[in-house]
Amino acid sequence: MVNYRLQQSTDIDAFDDQLESSPESIANTEGLTIGTARGGPGSSAQFKEIRKSALEGVKTRSEITKGSEKLTGRVGIITGVGPESGIGTAAAKLFAREGAKHLYLVDYDDSALPNLKKWLETTYPSTKVTIVKADAASAAAISKLVSQVISEDGHLDFFFANAGISQIRPRNTKMDVNKAIGDLKSLARNVEEIDEKEFEEVMRINALGVFVAIKYASEAMKNVSPQHGKVVPGGSIILTASIAGLKANAGPIPYSASKAAVVSMAQTSAYDLAGYNIRVNALCPGLIETDMTRGMFTLAEAAGKSDKMGVLNPAHRQGLGSEVAQVALFLASDDSSYVNGQAIPIDGGLSSGVPYAKMKL
Repeated sequence: MVNYRLQQSTDIDAFDDQLESSPESIANTEGLTIGTARGGPGSSAQFKEIRKSALEGVKTRSEITKGSEKLTGRVGIITGVGPESGIGTAAAKLFAREGAKHLYLVDYDDSALPNLKKWLETTYPSTKVTIVKADAASAAAISKLVSQVISEDGHLDFFFANAGISQIRPRNTKMDVNKAIGDLKSLARNVEEIDEKEFEEVMRINALGVFVAIKYASEAMKNVSPQHGKVVPGGSIILTASIAGLKANAGPIPYSASKAAVVSMAQTSAYDLAGYNIRVNALCPGLIETDMTRGMFTLAEAAGKSDKMGVLNPAHRQGLGSEVAQVALFLASDDSSYVNGQAIPIDGGLSSGVPYAKMKL
């Protein structure tokens, strides 16, 4: 998740003024003009074609149904799996493709999970799918689920703690331009405008939820189960953080603080669990096109500026959930056996540089 102040405007005051005006005026202004990164394509037409081809390639690769069995026999939990375009759903599809034996998919809004379960078990019949309606920040719910995993499968190999929010708002509501403007104005609030209860709730879901995952997943991963094929303790705990947890100006204070806590927990718990063969790592996505960021994309589309999304990063585009899922797969598999305690940016290169605005001379 990336704050629109960084990604969407080279003239913040002008863009804020437009947020106060009608949606129609936004589509007729340059408020969504974004500074282009140095060294970019030589022409606008060339840039658009490269961007289009890159995104189409990502989508095509995400639809491949034959994997390389990197997770064969593995059992794991993924939280935050509700939204169709989300990272959790992309990870569920990818992990099943790679041969996961049993996936436990968790979300507090389980309305989309039955269809996902049906698709997964039809496409990958060797993967069992269990859907769970639960609050990922509830110690009671996660403890109960981990116990269920051990009871049914004998071992827990990975836990992808992906559930999170950027602010308190209803999910799965139809996003139009007016709602998108409200979304962005809410994200842009100053500290004095943020209620303490909202701060607490964002921290509860994003930070406490990760703590709960680490606590109960690691306890289960320390055990062996020879009768189920697990003869060595260990596992992989994957946490969804954000570049907002690494850098300022990439999200509102509650969100950024919660994601910084996630990064810290990945680092400190890796040492806390030293010697148990349990790895803990954090993913730090940048601008990813998901349910969480759809307000930005709705507004850009209304203004005819969709091709400007993400051009402050060297990749000159937004990312997709499947691209984050690929890094989660790497961390869940043995390919990352010596990767531990890391915060890995998945942001098209945005965090590798410093923000700037293109000057008008």
